[in-house]
Amino acid sequence: MRKILITGSKGQLGRALEKALGEEYRLYLYDIEELDIADECATMEAVGKIKPGCVINCAAYTRVDDCESHSGLAKRINAEGAGNVSKAAAAIGAEVFQISTDYVFDGEGMKGKDGSIRPYTEKDKPGPVSVYGRTKLEGEMLSASENPRHCIIRTAWLYGEGHNFVRTMLRLGKTGGTVRVVDDQTGCPTSADELARAIKRMIFTRRYGIYHAVCGGMCTWYAFAKKIFELTGIPVNLVSIASSDYPTPAKRPKYSVLDTTALERDFGYRLAKWEDALAEYIRNGSGIL
Repeated sequence: MRKILITGSKGQLGRALEKALGEEYRLYLYDIEELDIADECATMEAVGKIKPGCVINCAAYTRVDDCESHSGLAKRINAEGAGNVSKAAAAIGAEVFQISTDYVFDGEGMKGKDGSIRPYTEKDKPGPVSVYGRTKLEGEMLSASENPRHCIIRTAWLYGEGHNFVRTMLRLGKTGGTVRVVDDQTGCPTSADELARAIKRMIFTRRYGIYHAVCGGMCTWYAFAKKIFELTGIPVNLVSIASSDYPTPAKRPKYSVLDTTALERDFGYRLAKWEDALAEYIRNGSGIL
C-alpha cells in the first residue's frame, strides 16, 4: 500500500484528506505536536524515516490578522516550513503537494477583453497585500524550487471540520440577534471534502505545477451567510455591510474568484458548485453545532 504523509493533519483539510484517502493509502498524520515543519532537521528526519511516495503539506499559520503582528512566525511556517517539507520530499524522490491560497493575489481581479472582471488563472501575476498572502506566496516559490515533483494548489474560503465561517454563522444565528456580514468581497466558498476529493484525483499522476481548486460559482460573504441560514432554517436578521464597517488589521481581497479550467482539463475533475457542497456539508451534520 502506497504511503502518504500529511502535515497539518488536524486542520480542516487534513481531516478531510484522512477520510478521502484512508481506505486506499497508508497515511502518516502529523500535526504541530508531532512535527514542526519550521524545523528543517526534524522535517527531514520524519519524512526520511517514513519514505512516503507523496507528502501533502496542509500545515500553515492561517490567522490572517495575527500574521500582521507575527510576521516572523508566519514566515517560518508558511514560507520556510513549506520549503522544508518540499526539500524533505525531494530527498527521497517523493512528490509534494503544497496547499496555498487566493491571498497570493491582490484581490482587485483581472480585467477581461470586454473590460469586465474575470477569475484569476494560474498564469496571472500574484500581488499579495497582506503578510499572510506574502508568506504563502514565498512558500509556493520555495516549494517549487526545492522539488521538481511539486503541485501547488490554491484554494479559497475553505470550510470543513473545525472552526470556520459556516459554524460562526450558525453560532451567531442561534443567539437570535442581528448578524452583520460584509457584502463587498466576492469569492468561492470551498468544502474541504470537495478539495480532498480533487487532491485524491491529482496524487501520483505525475502532473505537476500550480492549480486552482475551488468549488464552482461565486458569491459574497453575505450571500454565503444567507444560503447557510436558508439551508438550516434558522431565522435571523441578516444585514449586509461594507468592509469599511468591519475594519481588520489585514486587508481582505475584494475579489478572490479562481479559475479552475486547468484542473478540469488536466485531471478531469470539477469541484461541486458551492451551493451543492454547502448543502452536503450541512446535510451530513458537519456544520451543525
